[in-house]
Amino acid sequence: MTKFTLRPMQADDWTAVAQIYADGIATGEATFETDVPPWEAWDSGHLPNGRFVVQSDGGQVVGWAALSPVSSRCVYAGVAEVSVYVAPAAWGQGVGKRLLQALVEDAEADGIWTLQAGIFPENIASVTLHEKCGFRVVGRREKLGQQDGRWRDVLFLERRSQKVGVG
Repeated sequence: MTKFTLRPMQADDWTAVAQIYADGIATGEATFETDVPPWEAWDSGHLPNGRFVVQSDGGQVVGWAALSPVSSRCVYAGVAEVSVYVAPAAWGQGVGKRLLQALVEDAEADGIWTLQAGIFPENIASVTLHEKCGFRVVGRREKLGQQDGRWRDVLFLERRSQKVGVG
């Protein structure tokens, strides 16, 4: 069994992170995005904390996760969107769960009370992973966008902290 190590993402991880992102885009089931952005654009669109990678025992980055703000309005400062991507070679080995659990813990430590995710309903593995980590489906956004000329629905999931924003 391969041993995996979780650690904070660094800028020099971008080549590996971008490749895993590109692999996710290529599946057609992970995102509406069609291209991996340059590091600067990706970096500015994500929170400075809540960025992780998982490395194999050989040192290869096999997954990443990050948080994005959902709004610039101050009332939403405690709400973030999660992104979790795992290299195909590491699917089914617990990498995604480790990454998502790290995001949950880090978010709560940073005062974030709600995490949300938008997932294509056909991406059963991702929906199941999120549900195992305390997310619940709160709605289905029908025909939210087109991908390759086909309308796609998106499930909207959220996880409310039991530690932050309670009361």
